[in-house]
Amino acid sequence: MSVRAEQKLRTRRSLMDAALRQLSADRGFGSLSLREVAREAGIAPTSFYRHFTELDELGLALVDEAGVALRQLMRQARKRIEREGGAIHTSVETFMEYLTDNANLFRLLLRERTGVSKIFRTAVQAEIDHFVTELAEDLTRFGEDKQRPLSDPHLVAESMVILVFNLGAEALDAPARQRTELKEKLKTQLRMVLVGAQTMAAEQARRKG
Repeated sequence: MSVRAEQKLRTRRSLMDAALRQLSADRGFGSLSLREVAREAGIAPTSFYRHFTELDELGLALVDEAGVALRQLMRQARKRIEREGGAIHTSVETFMEYLTDNANLFRLLLRERTGVSKIFRTAVQAEIDHFVTELAEDLTRFGEDKQRPLSDPHLVAESMVILVFNLGAEALDAPARQRTELKEKLKTQLRMVLVGAQTMAAEQARRKG
């Protein structure tokens, strides 16, 4: 890669990071302006257009990055489960670490999931759907390995993701003690969903038998 291409990538990254830094509990992506993002990144506003056609394109790049981070989270969780066991405990601990390291990326997903922009809502939903599909595949394998199949793994995955997103929203700006309490609450909720799905599958199997 040429020096010029590397510089272009660095500037693009600086713009994305600048937008992320300006997000907070009180401020969403929709309130950002191109000028302030460029200023935060240390470039002239006119230079912005060398990297993105508009601010929304930058936002969509961040949504894509958030989706990639979620998929990396799942891979990390799988590896840790293989080493440490305890699927729910390990997954929740891994998620909370992700929340700490990627607070504003997660904040972006939360806000734009129900935001006014249809383009953003569609992009966020696509990332969530991908996450749900991967989780459903993991849950199916988990049930087979434990010889305790689940009733409708995809629906179970959807339910779990809703719980994780809702609790993640509470935990984002919570103090350490409250975040610990929320973490334990989430583990209990996920176990309830998992056991419920296992019980339903067992009942369905008995009826067929």
